[in-house]
Amino acid sequence: MKESNENVKVLFICVHNSARSQIAEEYLKRLGEGKFEAESAGFEPEQINPLILEVMKEDGFDLTNKKTQDAWDLFRAGKFFHFVITVCNREHEERCPIYPKPFAKLYWPFPEPENFTGTHEEKLEQMRNLRDAIKKRVEQFVEETSGFSQGQK
Repeated sequence: MKESNENVKVLFICVHNSARSQIAEEYLKRLGEGKFEAESAGFEPEQINPLILEVMKEDGFDLTNKKTQDAWDLFRAGKFFHFVITVCNREHEERCPIYPKPFAKLYWPFPEPENFTGTHEEKLEQMRNLRDAIKKRVEQFVEETSGFSQGQK
């Protein structure tokens, strides 16, 4: 069994680590009540999407100094995660490294923010919808894993 003082380690992955995975990481840190260690990474990390900075700030998150990470760097470092969750489409999911001993690999497809169109305000509204959908899925994940136990590493 997993030691009771060991947090559940979760990695969220998307293509650029610029939006979806960042949102999921931050909400799991907040909603997980200290029971989770969350990280996020991407296959081709870029700067965090400026619209995400805006919509996350609306919900009390300041991501202005947050850095993106490369999924392959975490893989090469031999990082262990209980859950590896991809938040991009299946086409990109297949580029995901196979991390050492993952307990579970989950797939949460969310729309690609780079494909959002319209005025600045219309894109912000689409980002808010994305943020809220990810938050809801993270809340569900926290509830689903409340009794999570893991065998010895």
